[in-house]
Parts: sequence; structure tokens; C-alpha cells
Amino acid sequence: MSRRYFLQTIVCLCLAITTFCASPSFAIGGKLPSLDQPAPEFTLPTNTGNGEIALTDLRGKWVVLYFYPKDFTAGCTLEARRFQQDLPKYIAQNAQIIGVSADSVDSHAEFCDTEGLKFPLLADTTGEVSKVYGSWLGNLSVRHSFIIDPKGILRATFVKVNPVIHSTEVLSRLTELQATVS
Repeated sequence: MSRRYFLQTIVCLCLAITTFCASPSFAIGGKLPSLDQPAPEFTLPTNTGNGEIALTDLRGKWVVLYFYPKDFTAGCTLEARRFQQDLPKYIAQNAQIIGVSADSVDSHAEFCDTEGLKFPLLADTTGEVSKVYGSWLGNLSVRHSFIIDPKGILRATFVKVNPVIHSTEVLSRLTELQATVS
């Protein structure tokens, strides 16, 4: 195992442990945006489509916005695979999955190719969007997720993320929200 891979794995493990212990309004990574308020707007470069995605481009769809530390690390790869595995279920529920990390567009493209990911990953190389979503620690995005409704309102926040079961938890919460939010 390379020293770099080992260090990345340790960082991700530490982030996972500290995120698990975080409070719901102020998490490791900063102050979270408020529920039932407009989600913070963003436009970031992506590895797919026309090269950029803005939150406003996704009006009319539910958005699952998930932040993760690093392409190609164990937990991040597992989390992405689970979202990909459940992608047909999200599509059936009119939901778009969007992943965000500080990795470059090129890294995201390679990660998607290697793992067969069919949803966009956004490059937040400066951490600007991660900071607004309370998901930035040092020079990495923290593993947090958000569900945004078709009108752009933030409806759910996940800060205690277990990559193994996270997609299932998000799908369950999405189904609940769709039944109650008009």
C-alpha cells in the first residue's frame, strides 16, 4: 500500500468518525444550512454534460447533493457504488444525484470511468460550495448529504453518514419527503 493511499484512508476514517459525532446544526465542517429554506445556490465544473452544473439547472427535480472527501478512497468508492446501484430508483423518483468533492474534473472523470458512475461529480477545488453547506474541513469536503426539493428548498440533512447504508437511508427519507412535501 502506498504511503499516499494510506494517509488518504486515515484522513477519510478520521473524518467519518468525527462526522458521526457531530451535532445536527453545527457539524464537523461548519454551520449547516437551515432546513425548509432555499438551498445555497452553486455552479461548479463537472465531468459530464456541458462542463458545469448549477443548482438552478435542476429545478423541477429532487436533488441528492452529497459531499465526500476523495475520489478512489475506500469509503468514498463504496458510497458512490451504492448510489450508482440505486440510481434507477432515484430516477424513478425524479431525483438527481450530484456528488461534490475537492478533486479535479479530470479525477472525477477517471473515477466515474473506473467505477461506472452515471451521475455527475462536481469539482469544488476551492471548497467554496462545501463551506456554504458546512461540509469543509482543511482541504477536503466532509461526508454530508442533503435532499433539495424541486423548488430548491433544503428538506433533509445527513451528517452521520455510513457509506455502506447511506444510499438506502437517503432513498427512504426521499420517499417520506415526497409523500409529505407538496
